[in-house]
Amino acid sequence: MQADGPRACRFGRRWYLNNESWHPSVPPFGEMKCILCWCVSGETHCQRQECPPGACASPARKDNPCCTKCR
Repeated sequence: MQADGPRACRFGRRWYLNNESWHPSVPPFGEMKCILCWCVSGETHCQRQECPPGACASPARKDNPCCTKCR
């Protein structure tokens, strides 16, 4: 049996449409802004934001709270 259209995804208690993206909310931590999830034909995919390797003595997180950056 074939579906009539793209399937939605369920993540936690919410439903997301096909191709919709969101930052997951994980209790008790809240919204995980450094992780992005998206719905692809009924399957949820999540990925942590990729950051360039930080090779410095005193890292700072000014521009991007998910990635460290040298001062």
